[in-house]
Amino acid sequence: MPQPRAWQKMLSGRRLDLLDPTPVDIEIEDIAHGLSFVARWNGQTQGDFPYSVAEHSLLVERLFDRLSPGAPVKWRLAALLHDGPEYVIGDMISPVKNAVGPGYDVLDKRLAAAIHFRFGLPAALPAPVKKQIKKADKISAWMEATEIAGFSVAEADRFFGKPDPTVMAGLSLTLRPPVETRAAYLARFGDLMAEMG
Repeated sequence: MPQPRAWQKMLSGRRLDLLDPTPVDIEIEDIAHGLSFVARWNGQTQGDFPYSVAEHSLLVERLFDRLSPGAPVKWRLAALLHDGPEYVIGDMISPVKNAVGPGYDVLDKRLAAAIHFRFGLPAALPAPVKKQIKKADKISAWMEATEIAGFSVAEADRFFGKPDPTVMAGLSLTLRPPVETRAAYLARFGDLMAEMG
């Protein structure tokens, strides 16, 4: 009996094996394209455009920079790419991930390691860096929950923790067409790669 197909053809022409991804089959254009079309919150957000994972990633990178001023640029890149695997496996809200079980997490980790290798990062991030990215991710989730996903502040505080208002000062969510989000994501990636030299 033949094995089921485990690869996806990307717009770049690459064939990405989801069970055994290799860095050579990963292109930032594919990531930016996919993430700009993946909606956070299963699309249950206010506004004329979905709030995409690409937009979320841009915000997480900015929040990480505020939480860890002076951090090496490679860790800011890691923050930008923190949800990179979702360009092919989608964004699942926590209740769905819990229902699916460990299979999603296994795919996510394999893809993240390949993405990291492709762009000069270690497969597994140091624990303190991962912790700060997760903190930025939760602050972003709190902002999204209260601004566009219909949560009260009390609900968001309960699910995501009460964030430090100074970290969020002057930041707001951006809802725009996927083509604009994709361009912004690629531009930020390019800036960070240029800084890394």
